[in-house]
Amino acid sequence: MTAEHRVHLSRAARPAYQALSAFSKTVGDIAAENGIDDRLKELVQIHASQLNGCAYCVRVHVERAVAAGITADVIAQLAVWRDSGVFTERERAALELAEAYVFIHDDGVPDDVYDRVGSVLSEKEYVGLSWILVSINAFNRIAIAGRYGVPPRDDLAGEDKDAARGKAW
Repeated sequence: MTAEHRVHLSRAARPAYQALSAFSKTVGDIAAENGIDDRLKELVQIHASQLNGCAYCVRVHVERAVAAGITADVIAQLAVWRDSGVFTERERAALELAEAYVFIHDDGVPDDVYDRVGSVLSEKEYVGLSWILVSINAFNRIAIAGRYGVPPRDDLAGEDKDAARGKAW
């Protein structure tokens, strides 16, 4: 089955998608109340989306990251965050947590990761980031399953442009 013939879940069951969208807004509010700023939120969402292989969500969250003031250099360093000097200790903890959530099927959130992250982040920050990661993983699965397209920027027009910029989500 080609991408053109796949069911677009966000359109095919609009009430479910709207519920997930409302969930995502609630999660964003909780994260903000718990001290998670837009920079940290977008960094973990980009990284989780990269690891999950969700090109659509990577595009959406890179645009949001740029709007939040994150530079192209920082975004480019996400794939090699362990070896890069551009991330704070707090961001490193959040990126490690993002990886644990993406690969949660392997061993849950391993004790050593939980302890390391917990030594840097407050419990409230851990809760806020965890819910952000639950949400982005859900969106990644919808977009990946539906093979949501990521056309070249020059080919974007109308509704497709809005979708690529995150208007659909």
